[in-house]
Amino acid sequence: MKKIIPNGLSASQLTGLVKKHGSPLFVISRSKLASNIRRFRSLLPRVEPFYAVKANPHPEILKVFHKEKSGFDIASQGEMETLRTLGVPTERMIFANTVKKSDVLKFACVNKINLMTFDSEYELDKIAEYAPGSRVVVRIKVTNVGSVVELSVKFGTEPADAIPLLIKAHRLGLKPAGVSFHVGSQCLQAENYIEALEVASIIFRDARLKQLPLELLDIGGGFPISHYNHEKDYFSEMAPMINREINRLIEPHIRIIAEPGRSLVGPACTLVLRVIGKSIRANKHWYYLDDGIYGTLSGLLFDHCKYQYNVLRKGRTQISTLAGPTCDGLDVISFTEELPELELNDLVYINNIGAYSLAHATNFNSLPKAKVVAVD
Repeated sequence: MKKIIPNGLSASQLTGLVKKHGSPLFVISRSKLASNIRRFRSLLPRVEPFYAVKANPHPEILKVFHKEKSGFDIASQGEMETLRTLGVPTERMIFANTVKKSDVLKFACVNKINLMTFDSEYELDKIAEYAPGSRVVVRIKVTNVGSVVELSVKFGTEPADAIPLLIKAHRLGLKPAGVSFHVGSQCLQAENYIEALEVASIIFRDARLKQLPLELLDIGGGFPISHYNHEKDYFSEMAPMINREINRLIEPHIRIIAEPGRSLVGPACTLVLRVIGKSIRANKHWYYLDDGIYGTLSGLLFDHCKYQYNVLRKGRTQISTLAGPTCDGLDVISFTEELPELELNDLVYINNIGAYSLAHATNFNSLPKAKVVAVD
């Protein structure tokens, strides 16, 4: 019986890909990307996904989501240009960076990308000057308790200031369009969404009383994935509670979008590494791999991620250390992995690594980044 890797590849396919393309190798599953966005829509039927391009901007990923009619959350001119090259219509983009450069606002205006977020008066003034007439969405600060990556410290205005800011937007000739929030990345508590929806619904009611015709609610990202095989499916458990509160609090005519990144791309990618060195240090096996913290495993630092390291070799396990290929002592991947004794050229693979990993990777020590291959 052939061994099946959790993303659908068999062990023989995995080794065959490495034999053909070398390592480190970053494998994107197109079918998994498509099933992930369909699953998102089935779990949250009132919510339109706008994929957060920053999570992984590889063109093969963007092509799949474009084919699936996804919207896109963009944060830079480079992301806009990439999407325009792929033929994504501007009405399927939201410029969701609350601090935008003036020249990029001009670019967005010229290219009719006119839906964007803000969270301060200074940003409103800038938008009014460089992208006049834009539709603006106020981002509010909400609870991020229990989320792996806290975002409310840096982004979001106080909810009490949302209506005054939207009124100012109207006076500046902009078009107040709605409200957005973000509960924090890899959010494991449905309560964060429930509380944020309560706050947003109050703002919508107040806006209606003040004759501000808001039409859009952006519930951000943060939808969690499982990094380990034994973890439960947090998102599917949270979705019914989120749906219930959406239907209770948000009127049917309000368009609802979200900015999922990790939940769409994370489970669709696998990183395959090779053992390039081996030693015994402090009575423990150390295995040196051909990618590490300065490369595709950068999520360990920048995204607070934890990964499951899998091997094809069998045997009795012992606590081992995995390290990356650079000359920096920081480049240690894990000190506490239960692994059978590995040999040079053995493969180590990591599933659920599609989000942020490749986007953060560097060429430190002039080491090449992992080669990317897309499979069906």
